[in-house]
Amino acid sequence: MAVAAACTLSIHAKAEEPATLMTTRGKLLLSEDFEKPLAAFTGKPVGFASGFEGWKYNAGPATGKSGMWRLADGCFTGIESTEAHHPATASHGMKFQNAIIQCEVRLNDVPAEGRQYRSFFIKATDEKDYVCAVFGSTSGINALAYDGEHADPKTKQRAKLPAVPLSSPGKLNEWRTIVLEIYGNELVATLDGRSITLKSPLIAASKHSIMLGAGTEASFRHLRVWEALPNDQWEQNRAALPKKK
Repeated sequence: MAVAAACTLSIHAKAEEPATLMTTRGKLLLSEDFEKPLAAFTGKPVGFASGFEGWKYNAGPATGKSGMWRLADGCFTGIESTEAHHPATASHGMKFQNAIIQCEVRLNDVPAEGRQYRSFFIKATDEKDYVCAVFGSTSGINALAYDGEHADPKTKQRAKLPAVPLSSPGKLNEWRTIVLEIYGNELVATLDGRSITLKSPLIAASKHSIMLGAGTEASFRHLRVWEALPNDQWEQNRAALPKKK
């Protein structure tokens, strides 16, 4: 099995804090290294992803609709059951408006055993549904926002707006650091020195949780969330971003 390698970062960034473009890091809101049992959620969920604090995730045997999670060696690993064909999901309940979300993620090289997907996602949610996300698979990594006015007729959840490519596929068992900057109605996603930006009115919604997801098997570590503050270099940084085709 391949040895996991450290993520390649921009030469202008510190190892643990890749550079941000639209915002700067303010108060640290969440620091989770997955080194000890996760605190169970408290409160009473009143909507899709609201009314609780702490972690809410599939903790039982990998049967039924989704899967299960394993916490070991500083990694939080989601495992899709062979029957589910649905990603394992975990949510951390916390209210925020503007934030920088940073996490290392890895697609694990394990037997598929009939499971359909090798994928991961990191999503921000409001009390009703998904708001924005970065999604990765063996086909590539993309960022997207959701439509606050229309629903997918099949899932009944918010429809996805067109995805914006962020990166080509990485290697299995390779750790990669993803940074999501959420400020106002705009999202900036950065991976391996490449950044993209997209806008949607829904991105400005009051967020209620951060959701992690894993298909077949994916691991997460070093999750950080900071308050996002304005960056006076943003317009200059935006001008240097690759032009959308």
